[in-house]
Amino acid sequence: MSKKTIVIGGGIIGLCCAYYLHKEGHEVTVIDKSDISDGASFVNAGYITPSHIIPLASPGMIAKGIKWMFNAASPFYMKPRFDTEFFKWSWYFHRASTHNKVEKAIPIIKDINILSRELFEDIKASGDLGQFQLERKGLLMLYKTDAMAEEEMQVAERAKQLGLEVDVLDKNQLDELQPHVKIDAKGAIHYKCDAHMTPTEFMPKMISFLKNAGVTIKTNEEVLDLVISNQKIQQLVTSKDTYCPDEVVLAAGSWSGQLAKKIRINLPIQAGKGYRINMERPTGITMPAILMEAKVAVTPMLGLTRFAGTMEFSGINTIIRKERVRAIANAVNKYYPEIQINAEELANAQSGMRPVSPDGLPYIGRSTALENLTFATGHAMMGWSLGPATGKLVSEIIGRKATSLDVCPFNPLRKF
Repeated sequence: MSKKTIVIGGGIIGLCCAYYLHKEGHEVTVIDKSDISDGASFVNAGYITPSHIIPLASPGMIAKGIKWMFNAASPFYMKPRFDTEFFKWSWYFHRASTHNKVEKAIPIIKDINILSRELFEDIKASGDLGQFQLERKGLLMLYKTDAMAEEEMQVAERAKQLGLEVDVLDKNQLDELQPHVKIDAKGAIHYKCDAHMTPTEFMPKMISFLKNAGVTIKTNEEVLDLVISNQKIQQLVTSKDTYCPDEVVLAAGSWSGQLAKKIRINLPIQAGKGYRINMERPTGITMPAILMEAKVAVTPMLGLTRFAGTMEFSGINTIIRKERVRAIANAVNKYYPEIQINAEELANAQSGMRPVSPDGLPYIGRSTALENLTFATGHAMMGWSLGPATGKLVSEIIGRKATSLDVCPFNPLRKF
């Protein structure tokens, strides 16, 4: 049965929800408070990452966070501040950072990433969006130290156990794979299971398809209130209009927690800011890579090479911290000594806010308090990778169909 469905949020998650809901015959409206031209869905590394099986909440991360707290250029930075919501989230994060919980999360993360990779391929094969970059070259994890090599080898072994394609490359093999750029690294782990894209190409094409298909997209329109009656959202009030939806999908990224508060739902989310630098000149880089010690992502995209990184917990803001941008540039030069990021490229750096749940798993599922509310948020660094899978699952939940995956681990009201 067709339902009037409003998707709050026009990032990769919201648009993929709209895509699959439309495919199921629903009347869909997407509402976003921006013009949908920037933010995390545009500045991310464009990775599709079945290899990223270890959640951010893992043993040792809290200790690293405390160690790096007073270094504003560190890869994982928590700005010291008095914020009760952040304190609560940090406590949940700490409780999730156990070996047992990570082990339970690993196959769940792998399966939803594999599903999403297949769905990206399906979208491309459908021709709905025309041609777009979707390359399955894998991902190189470049390491400079034996300690980092050993750490990633353990992840690689676990990935192999799960059936993922992984190779270990020495320096000579790495140079053969990347012959047109000098790399200063001891070697690499090559996760052949991964793919990459150009977000700034895909997002406008998805928006164009949805509009032409009859999906209504409202931009520069902020959701101000949700009117509740009889355990349902009866009205959605925005800065421009009032809507009476049959179903509501909350896919507002880092702002989802604030909107959930309006309907007295606790949804622990912190905004994790990331930065990107684009280089629109030849680099010789043809393989996506992560510079392991520096935690910087490198992606060859259409017409540019993107360098992205850092996880900064400093609240919701658009402040560009120059020291963090400079740290990315310095890391690039250490691994690729012939590449120098210039002043103009540094000045054009952008940031995006990633919605981070405490345990590293997204929130996907129906509310138990409100029968017409479905959550689709909290994807952290895997938002791009998990866009289609989330959209597909949301369409199945709203259509009351069997879901492609068990969504119980993504329960929005799970205990931490």
